[in-house]
Amino acid sequence: MTTPATALLTLLALLTLSTPAWAQNTSATSQQPKATTEAKTTAEEDSTRVVILGYHDFSSQKEATEMLITTDSFRMQMQALKNLQLNVISMEDFIAWKKGEKEIPDKSIVITIDDGWKSVYTEAYPVLKEFGYPFTVFLYTNYIDGGGAALTTAMIKEMQKNGCTIGSHSISHPFPSKVKKEKAKGPESFTKYLQHELGDSRKKLKAKFGTLVNSYAYPGGFVTDEMLPVAKENGYDCMFTVLPGKTRRSSPDLLLPRYIILGTHDNIFRDATTFKATANSAASDGAIIQTNMQPVSPQPGETIDNRLPLITVDLSKVANIDPENILMSIPGYGRVPASYNTDTKTLSWQVNRRLRSPSCEVSVKWKTTDGSKYKRPMTWVFNIDLESSYQSAPLK
Repeated sequence: MTTPATALLTLLALLTLSTPAWAQNTSATSQQPKATTEAKTTAEEDSTRVVILGYHDFSSQKEATEMLITTDSFRMQMQALKNLQLNVISMEDFIAWKKGEKEIPDKSIVITIDDGWKSVYTEAYPVLKEFGYPFTVFLYTNYIDGGGAALTTAMIKEMQKNGCTIGSHSISHPFPSKVKKEKAKGPESFTKYLQHELGDSRKKLKAKFGTLVNSYAYPGGFVTDEMLPVAKENGYDCMFTVLPGKTRRSSPDLLLPRYIILGTHDNIFRDATTFKATANSAASDGAIIQTNMQPVSPQPGETIDNRLPLITVDLSKVANIDPENILMSIPGYGRVPASYNTDTKTLSWQVNRRLRSPSCEVSVKWKTTDGSKYKRPMTWVFNIDLESSYQSAPLK
C-alpha cells in the first residue's frame, strides 16, 4: 500500500536526501517556481539564520527507517540542540521575524513534524515537553481521528496547551501523480482543486482547533507555480519545502527550505546544525549523534591530533556476525582493508595515508550468519586538529 511516507521517499531518491519535486526534471513545472529568484524587500535584511527541522514518525520499539526516527535518537538530537546553545523558537516568532516585526538570535531552530502520526503524541511530545521546546505539527485533515496510528483531536488539543502550534499539510496529502492529473484538467479546475487542498484545509483546522493557521508544508515537497497565489489568497504567511538550507529573512516566504531528518541518515542533523561564519557570528560545528552504535575509537565527535590513527570497532555484542562479510569504508579511501580479530571480535584498520580533512567519517556494515543481506551501516564522525597535528608530528 502506498503511503505519504513512501511518496516522499520516492521524491527524495537519488537527490540530496531532501530535494523538492520542483527541483527535479519530473516535477510539475520544468523550472523552479519564480518566487525563488525574487529577494524579499518588505523587511530589512539581517545576518540571522534559521534552521527548520522536519520530522515524521517516532518509535521506542521499532528500528529506524528513513521516515521513522527512534525516540532515543530524537532525544539525543534535542539534547544536542541544548548543548550547542541553539535557540529553539516557535513558528509564531519565526513568522514575526520573517515579517520584520521581531528580532531573534542567529542560529535559531524551528521544529516541525509532518502528517499527524500518533507517535508525535506518545513519543516526541514528552521529549519536547521535557526540554520546553515549541513545535509545529503539519496536519492533513483527512488523517486526523483516522484511528490506528493517527493523532486524535484530543491529543492535538492537549499538545496545543504545551507549545504545539498547527500548520496545514493539505486535505488529502496528494501524491505528485494526483496533482499532475488535476492540473491536466485545465486552469479553472486546477485552481478549484488547489483551493480545496490549501484553502479548505486551513479553514477546517482553524475551526477544529480554534487557532490561526498560517503555515503550510507541501506534501512531499511537491510545488507548482499555481500553488503560490492560492496560498497567498488563503492567508498563508510561510510555506515549507523539503529542500535543505538555512533560512534568512530574505528567503522567499512561500518556498522556504527545511531539513527533513531521516532516521537512517545522521549526517542530515549534523549538516542542519552546522553554521558557517558570518561578519557577526563565528562558525560552529554541528552535532555528531551516536545512534545504533557499537563502541568505537576514535569516538564520535572526538578531536584527535594524530593524522594516522588506529580506527577500531568493538563488535562483540553483535550476534552471529559473519567474519567474512564485514566492511569498513572511509570517504577518500573507499573500502579499506580492515582486519577482524575473532577472539576479541574487534574490527580495526591502521590509517596508512595521512588524513587531510578536519573530519573523518567511518562507515561499517556486516552480514550475520543467518542473513543474506548487509545490516544497515553504522556511521560515525571524528575530528582531526590539523594545525596541532602538523606541529607535533614528524614528516613521513
